[in-house]
Amino acid sequence: MSIVIQSGLLEIYSADARGLAAGNLVTDSLALGGGLHVGILPLLIMGMAILVFVLLQLLFARTRLGRAFRAAADDPQIVSLMGVDNRHVYALAMGLAMAVTAIGGFFFVLGASVAPSDGGARLIYAFEAVIIGGLGSLWGTLIGAIVLGVAQSVALQINPGWGILGGHLAFLLILMFRPYGLFPVVKNH
Repeated sequence: MSIVIQSGLLEIYSADARGLAAGNLVTDSLALGGGLHVGILPLLIMGMAILVFVLLQLLFARTRLGRAFRAAADDPQIVSLMGVDNRHVYALAMGLAMAVTAIGGFFFVLGASVAPSDGGARLIYAFEAVIIGGLGSLWGTLIGAIVLGVAQSVALQINPGWGILGGHLAFLLILMFRPYGLFPVVKNH
């Protein structure tokens, strides 16, 4: 499916990298003192990520739809016996996933350009963030993404060619010592 999507994007948009013009938002920073500056766009992205995670956590923990999502994921046969249409729940979950992906994609292209061939690399980062955080742990995924980002930034400071390597090494180290991730979800069956 990834190859089909990539080929379709290449056919429609060409192989040229593209991004969204964000003006000064990309270069503006906030002075923290002591010569330390933090970019406005990364702060905005982090704030939006936390807001999305909080809203998702509230949805999953406190709504009937969230209970249906969790139940259908844990035991679809029992849920269908209780009169819940699993296909409808899966369709809603897919719609929610696409909405969250659209939000993430929008903020991503504000600070970087993307090309049709970038999908595989981005998918690996997402996979590593989920594994670092622990499968099924929403907040763990956010922490996993932060760990990857910090590891890449530190590696870039050591050597400009080591950014991606730093993230992969952090992933492997965590996987070696915590094979279920930093915040594994324990299911009681």
